[in-house]
Amino acid sequence: MAIDEKAVAALSDRVLGPEHKGLPPNAWGHTVREFLATEPFLDGFETPMLTLDREALTTNLSVMGDWAEAAGVRLAPHGKTTMAPQLWSEQLAGGCWGITLATVWQVQLARAFGVSRVVLANSLVDPVGLRWVAGELARDPDFEFYCWVDGVAAVALMDEILAGELGVRVPVVVELGGPHGRTGARTGADAIAVADAVQRSRRLTLAGVGGYEAALAHDRGAEGIAAVRRYLDELARLHRAFADAGRYPGRAIVTAGGSAYQDLAVEYLVELADEQGVQGIPTTVVLRSGAYLIHDDGFYAGISPLAADRSDRPLRSAMHMWARTVSRPEPDLALLDAGKRDLPFDLGLPVPQRVCGAALPPTGATVTALNDQHAFVRLPGGTAEDLPVGSVVRLGLSHPCTAFDKWRLIPVVDDADAARPRVVDLVHTFF
Repeated sequence: MAIDEKAVAALSDRVLGPEHKGLPPNAWGHTVREFLATEPFLDGFETPMLTLDREALTTNLSVMGDWAEAAGVRLAPHGKTTMAPQLWSEQLAGGCWGITLATVWQVQLARAFGVSRVVLANSLVDPVGLRWVAGELARDPDFEFYCWVDGVAAVALMDEILAGELGVRVPVVVELGGPHGRTGARTGADAIAVADAVQRSRRLTLAGVGGYEAALAHDRGAEGIAAVRRYLDELARLHRAFADAGRYPGRAIVTAGGSAYQDLAVEYLVELADEQGVQGIPTTVVLRSGAYLIHDDGFYAGISPLAADRSDRPLRSAMHMWARTVSRPEPDLALLDAGKRDLPFDLGLPVPQRVCGAALPPTGATVTALNDQHAFVRLPGGTAEDLPVGSVVRLGLSHPCTAFDKWRLIPVVDDADAARPRVVDLVHTFF
């Protein structure tokens, strides 16, 4: 699927300045291309600093791409994780079927960079946004777009908004939810009622079924896995019912599979994949895993089927935070210069991994709390020599979705494990 590579490449011509947190002042006034030509090292940047690891990114692209291909499914990674067209470009070049997004503004950003196949994993009832999508579909016949609907009222509202958009039908996916979940029709009967409303519509067309299984579980315990399995089984049955009843006017997609249970999504949905329509309606099974490219050292490291303890070829964390000790007010307490404004904390606190030029204290170090701009590191039995003022600590992080949104520009280092990482790229984010 296409992305405008010229638009992506043009990001290297953007001028750097103090609005780019952590960049050294000697970068200001230069383009990205010019600054990278100086072959900067990470230790020339300010702290705190979020970085990406080039080697880990390349590994993760290959691991997930090969896994999906072997499983017989397509990938439309959730672009909201990074909101970085440079990374979307790498994913599409690596064989991804499309890009998933969460809001119509994100879709507009993707279109500005020429992304030609988008799944909006959300309902679209914003009048301005929905009319804009209809206009894009009318303007560009190569633009492929899907959004979700989960209620008859949403279908009626979309029809009303699109009343003046003659000749355009917006493809919609009926979203199946579950008890105590997020959005989505709560039962199969509710989903069928939504499909009935779509079929009566003159502005929408039924394009598939989908949903988000991870809204029903948050771990790999027996109860959570059972809930996910029940949900995916019901989603598969819903698609079969629609196909058997001839509800699809053309090709269909079946989409689920975030970054926690994509193995189960494959187990239940892969048999529906039939892109040539050999057994009936041509059907593409699409996983929307968004966190795999970055992965982490926290939540996803503990739940992903491609984590190190579950896979012979695991994903690796490609993000790290580098923070400096700014205060040692007590023997067992160090304060670092990174806090809630700089790093994710919603799915776990950061974990100290190494000290630049030294090892972690033998007694261990644990982040116990965060303020806006500080991390509290407890050092059991610590001394003044542990994490002295000025020392730089590399932190492992949890949840890439809430890491990227705090940074406009993220350096990519050649190897985060190197004694002196070199910065080889700068990734722009759009939040």
